[in-house]
Amino acid sequence: MAGVARFVASSLAPAAQRFAPTAAGGVLRQILEVSIDGYQRFPGAERIADNKLERCDGDVTLAIDAVIDQHIRLAGVQGFATSIGGLVTLPVALPANLTGLAVVQCRMVAAIAHLRGYDLDDPRVRTAVITCLLGEDGVTARLKKSSLVSSPLAIATAPVFDPELDRQVSGEVVAELIGRISGKRMALTVTRRVPLLGGAVGAGVDGWSTYRIGQFADKSLIRRIRRPIEP
Repeated sequence: MAGVARFVASSLAPAAQRFAPTAAGGVLRQILEVSIDGYQRFPGAERIADNKLERCDGDVTLAIDAVIDQHIRLAGVQGFATSIGGLVTLPVALPANLTGLAVVQCRMVAAIAHLRGYDLDDPRVRTAVITCLLGEDGVTARLKKSSLVSSPLAIATAPVFDPELDRQVSGEVVAELIGRISGKRMALTVTRRVPLLGGAVGAGVDGWSTYRIGQFADKSLIRRIRRPIEP
């Protein structure tokens, strides 16, 4: 576990520092780039997906389960590492934690999309990947109040890429990530100044949210025939 923690810290900390001050659309584009292309010792989504598929003898369902399990563990480790300082390090740790968690969850969703046959270079698919970060409850709530007009599947398989929808999704996802700051702060406040308890709470919160998003992506991004982008 210590080795995994060092790997996560060395791979994601530089990225988190680079992303934290960036504006909404920019930070999501960078998160996508790191998630799909990789960063330093953090492999990209396609590499992770193909590795799991090979280990599972070509069984896509088992490979997706393996991808989700791996990213739940990664989310838990980085949640522990960035929450272990308790309230003392909270103001500094939360932005890095949220960015690191978004990278982990985005790579998980992108890997699932790749395993289901979606082209990660397709801007429609990239918008759909970001949308999945809202989770099932987040997407459902936004569809009901019309702040989001399409599901991840509809976005990924739309006839054409919609830049305005992409901007809308980016705004909703950034708002969701910011909203999670309050939830994480409340969860960590109950640990007061007990560092190890704070780490355990952080690991549990991040692991559970990653599980929920993985299940949502697995259910949403069903295998579809790719459509070319119209000029």
